[in-house]
Amino acid sequence: MSFFSNYQSDKCPGTISGNPLNGLNEKICIQVKRVFDACIRQERQDDVGITLYDFFPANPTYPLTFTSARSTTTSGIISNLGVDRLADRQNCARVQATVTIPIEVLYTDANGVEGIAKSQITVNEDVILFVPQPSIMPYAVEAVVSFVAPEGTYVNETTMNVSGCLTVILKVVMEVELLVPSYGYCAIPPCQEYTHEVCTGFFELPLYPQGANNIPQQNR
Repeated sequence: MSFFSNYQSDKCPGTISGNPLNGLNEKICIQVKRVFDACIRQERQDDVGITLYDFFPANPTYPLTFTSARSTTTSGIISNLGVDRLADRQNCARVQATVTIPIEVLYTDANGVEGIAKSQITVNEDVILFVPQPSIMPYAVEAVVSFVAPEGTYVNETTMNVSGCLTVILKVVMEVELLVPSYGYCAIPPCQEYTHEVCTGFFELPLYPQGANNIPQQNR
């Protein structure tokens, strides 16, 4: 079983039925990452030049034929961060950052050997976000990223041009201790093991035929 597999308990996450105040029994302090603001950018990137390194297997035979490329993590690397508060918009700021996205490139070399190389793409962000007022606990700017490139061309031994779909989510976050209402601790159900029941039906048969009437008359 699991929270959502036929496990009935009022101590499990799920849809609330009835009065949502029923069962509330305390206010608890939890340590979480609060998101003050976020925005998403999605666009197609065409003919982006990328530099290849860390080939596996090493020393491929050139030229290479591009197969595909995609990001290897959902966490972008932020650099050159600049936050300039806007005088005419309370708690808002112009946020500028360079976001680097690690990717891996699949290819086939001139001998038909499949390989993988590492690379990265870099995009510049210039957006307006809500930024909390100065406090002892600092805020941070994070990036959630995704890049998938189904198209690419070989340029030289260390360079390819790729075209693909880019997603960047910029977030202003802070580690906080937050006070929230609680229904108490979750009731954890036992796991339901996945099995391919090839014997279903067979094991349900009786061990021996039922009743002597199943024997043909001439054999009695």
